Parts: sequence; structure tokens; C-alpha cells
Amino acid sequence: MNYISTRNNSNSFEFKDVFIKGLADDGGLFVPKSLHKYTHNDLLEFKNLEYSELAKKIIQPFIGDFMSENDLNKIINKSYSVFRKKNVVDLIKVGDRSVLELFHGPTLAFKDIAMQLLGNFYEYYLKNENQKINIVVATSGDTGAAAIDAIKGKNNVNIFVLHPNNRISPVQRKLMTTGKEKNVFNIAVKGNFDDCQNLVKAMFADKTFAKEIKMSGVNSINWARIIAQSVYYFYSYFLIDDNEKPINFSVPTGNFGDVYAGYLAKKIGLPINKFIVATNQNDILHRAISKGNYDIENVSETITPSMDIQIASNFERLIYDLKDHSDKKTNEVMKNIKEKGKYIIDNESLDKINIDFLSSRMDENEVLETIKNVYENFNIVLDPHSAIGYGAFDKVNLNGSNIVLATAHPCKFPNAIEKAINVKAKLPKELAFVLDEKENYDIIENNLDKIKQHIKKRV
Repeated sequence: MNYISTRNNSNSFEFKDVFIKGLADDGGLFVPKSLHKYTHNDLLEFKNLEYSELAKKIIQPFIGDFMSENDLNKIINKSYSVFRKKNVVDLIKVGDRSVLELFHGPTLAFKDIAMQLLGNFYEYYLKNENQKINIVVATSGDTGAAAIDAIKGKNNVNIFVLHPNNRISPVQRKLMTTGKEKNVFNIAVKGNFDDCQNLVKAMFADKTFAKEIKMSGVNSINWARIIAQSVYYFYSYFLIDDNEKPINFSVPTGNFGDVYAGYLAKKIGLPINKFIVATNQNDILHRAISKGNYDIENVSETITPSMDIQIASNFERLIYDLKDHSDKKTNEVMKNIKEKGKYIIDNESLDKINIDFLSSRMDENEVLETIKNVYENFNIVLDPHSAIGYGAFDKVNLNGSNIVLATAHPCKFPNAIEKAINVKAKLPKELAFVLDEKENYDIIENNLDKIKQHIKKRV
């Protein structure tokens, strides 16, 4: 399979280029030149596969000759052997909807599912190519811990993680900053997540710097993460007993990567009805999908820090589809967003979006109330992000089988949980030690030159 950039579709790339680069040199995002679509008979063959076997089937067409089928099988088996569930995820019934638990990996967040695979892809690639790289990644809380766990201790690769200082939960931070591996570097930026993300994008855009440090990225824009995440949409779909009913997914959304993975699954043949893009009060995506107003505003700090985002990077891939795969038109939109901070979606494009996507928003009080109601009625504790996904079905009335993506373990947000239900959410025993471990990170101003110098001294 060949890939192109959303901002220049004249050049073609192989999967290994897409995976290593993360972001295209022109600032665009990689997308497949064409897609293989599964038939109804193909889906019937997939229906009873275990998670790892299904992952092999879904991922193989996207990677081409990046590695042999046998090597892919080994890497997938290795990647998912570290999860607490045999089949990686768990689907449980909570009231009138199902909750897909995606947090049974090493760092208790859905991002482990893709990141463990990426870590082993890196190890395979660097060994075969005899290369060294430096991964630079921005995190709103969970990505950093997942990336570090996947990369720590591996040869020929360092990882630099930028997180917003004092804007993630203590548990999220400690899962990143208590490791002792020499190839891991944590940077607390004096700013918000969008500042961190913009710093990483600027470093990628600085071709001299990116080449000098052999820079690579594992943020949600990395296509390898998208394809890995698409697998659990297939798996959970097959777990629903009655596939005659329309199946809808509610996805707690910040950077649009996880919900885009579901959209990809639909594009390649999974008969999903609707996706609800569920946001917190930093609701740029809700305003875009419900009213056509993609207007960047100031980010407020909330109890759902992984969603405290205004610039949803993966939304560019959807824009590219809306613009009929025109790189010129996509460039115009992205330039307008960068210069004016807004994009008014025309009615025709909005109608196209609403074929697949609906949206909702929740404020702080609504999040806490949802956690409380679910706990009191079903004795299930949802983390605040998952609560936003759960509550979305109360705001958007959809018939059929409704699945909520539970993206993180509630123990990562103990203050919010205690405030909602007066219960202290505890880390699993195997991870409790991090609370007492010494942390190691550097606090640096939101300044590109200072961040680059800091990184260069350590590569």
C-alpha cells in the first residue's frame, strides 16, 4: 500500500517512510492512496477470531512489505502479551449500552494498544536498518506514559516527552516520570497541551533540526497508531450479539485520532452506523460537527486533561476527505486555520460529516454527575473521559446497539473520582509502586529554541 500527504498528493510513500516520519515534510498527514474494502464474507471470516489474530488480518494490508507475515505475527503476539486481558480489551454491559474497556495495558490507557505495537515496530526497523532515531512526542497525559513504556530500554532510540506542566493528573505524570531508563527524557512545558503539540510540530517543520537529531513522532497523527486502533472497532463489533441492529460508537475525543480510527474501520467495510464525537467543555469539535464552526478558543483546565485540546490534528484527515482528496483545497483550509484560527464548514460538507458523525459536549458538573449515576446504578466506576463518552448517548438519541469507548482506568484521575462518588480509585497492585518513586523531569519555558537546545544536548 502506498501513501500520500494531505497537502501534497503528488509524492508516494511506503509504510516504513510513513511510520518513521510520522508527519509529512510539507506539514500534512499521511493517508493511503487507496483502500482495500472488506466484503460481508470477509467479515464473517473475522467474526470469531481472537484479538491478536484479528489484528494481523486488519494491519497486514496497510504495511505492505515492511515486514514478512511471520515477523508481523511475532510482533503482534509480543505486543499484546503484556496486557492483563487475553484479548486485550473487554466489553461489558452497563445499563442500556456496552462499555469497551481499552485500559488493560501497562499504563492503563487505550493508547497502550497502539503504542506497544509501535515500540516493537521501531525495534524491528532500527535493527534491520542499523539506524538510530530520537522520538519527540507531546502528551496531554496518557500518550507520554504509553510511549515511554513502549520505548524504554530499547536500543538505538531515545524518547523525549513534552507534557504541560501542572496540567495533567499526578498519576499520569508519575507513570511517565518515575522510570530509570537512560533513553527516556521528560520535559514539563510551561503551557498547555496545544503549546506542547505546536512545539513538536515546529521541530518537525525545522528540516535541519529534524534531520540532525533523526527525529520521529508517535503522536496520534502517526498512521501506524490509527491502523492499530481500528482493530478494536472490528473486535467489539463482532462481540455484539445482534448485528442486525445499527451499531454506534461514542468516543471521548480530543485530537480526533481515536474516532478517526473508527471512521477508517467503517471506510474499509465495517458497517458502523454513527460515531458520537464526545467532548468536554473545550468543545471545538462539537461546535464544528454540530454547527460547522471550527473556531479555536482558549483552552480551559478541566478534570478531563486528555481532552483539553483546541487544535485537533487528525481532523485534517477528515477535511481531506471532505475536499474530495484535493491537496490544494486542504492546504487552503489548514492555512486559514493557522492564520485566522477558524474554518467555517459549508453546508454540503457538514451534511457529509453528519452521515458518519454526531457530537455532544459535557461540562464539569455533568461529568461528575454521570460518574455518580453510573456508580450508584451499576456499581461501575468510569474515569471522567469515559463518563463523557457514556453520557453522550443521553444527549444524542440513537437507536441500535450503543458502544462507549472507555479510554482510561479511573485510578488515573483519583481527585475527580473522589469528588464524584467519595471513593478513592486505586492503582492496580502491580503499578502502585510508582506513587512512591522519585520523579525525573525538567521544567522548561514554552520556547522553541530552549526546547531544541535541551534535546540536542541529550541525543
